[in-house]
Amino acid sequence: MTAESDPVALAADQSVMIAAFEGWNDAGSAASSALDHLATAWEAREYAALDPEEYHDFQVSRPSIQTLAGGERVVSWPGTVISTANGPWVGDREIALVRGIEPSMRWRRFCREILDYAEDLDVKTLITCGALLVDAPHTRPLPTFVTSEDARAREAFDLERSDYEGPTGVLGVLGHEAALRGITVISVWVGVPHYIAHPPSPKATVSILSQLERFLGEPIELGELPDEVDAWQAGADELTDEDEEIAAHVEQLESVMDETSLPEASGDAIAAEFEKFLRRRDLGNGKA
Repeated sequence: MTAESDPVALAADQSVMIAAFEGWNDAGSAASSALDHLATAWEAREYAALDPEEYHDFQVSRPSIQTLAGGERVVSWPGTVISTANGPWVGDREIALVRGIEPSMRWRRFCREILDYAEDLDVKTLITCGALLVDAPHTRPLPTFVTSEDARAREAFDLERSDYEGPTGVLGVLGHEAALRGITVISVWVGVPHYIAHPPSPKATVSILSQLERFLGEPIELGELPDEVDAWQAGADELTDEDEEIAAHVEQLESVMDETSLPEASGDAIAAEFEKFLRRRDLGNGKA
């Protein structure tokens, strides 16, 4: 069975790139945590690092200083690293992981550099991972929005084409530029309950990993994540128990979800959630 006909997963010999960035695209750090988990589980090795001087405003994404075990003081700069992994899967597939911070400037050059490395690695499919704040209860499965502009990918994996129009992050630009190069792009987003949005969000991270399992056709070892999900769930339950207003809001969200079910992979749903996300972001920045 081939990727062109009707695959249950991407072809086992097809190189894949998975990307996630901290910042606007990453509510609750769910997507970047998923990439961190994969890098550890698959013992990924650094392949390339983009020069942060070219892409970051260090007053926005500040470097950090720390002391190593030997007493040496070092400065860690924000940036983007591409790593590669040959995990415990069957076949010759190589997976590239792109993990970084959304750049402050030169997005087109930034995306070109990443995609040049993708071509060097013979990447055929790019999977972008993000997370956004949504009106959904923590007590139910978190909504996922999975879309593709590629007709074959939509048919193979029963996806929809996004009809979202509006502000986008670097993931949207990277996916657009990748498609122009003939790379198949699949977009995976998970919704994080807005009333418990502080990181980490292990339940959302697991949701992303489950989608990646679907496309790769390979199991992903979750390690301690299930225990972290249980702790996160317990903390959210405690929050609702202590706050009557939040408890009433959660009950309302449960009722809406149970009656209508939040549509998944819907461009209208993505657009609506992005609009809510932008309003919350503006309010958080003190804008009217």
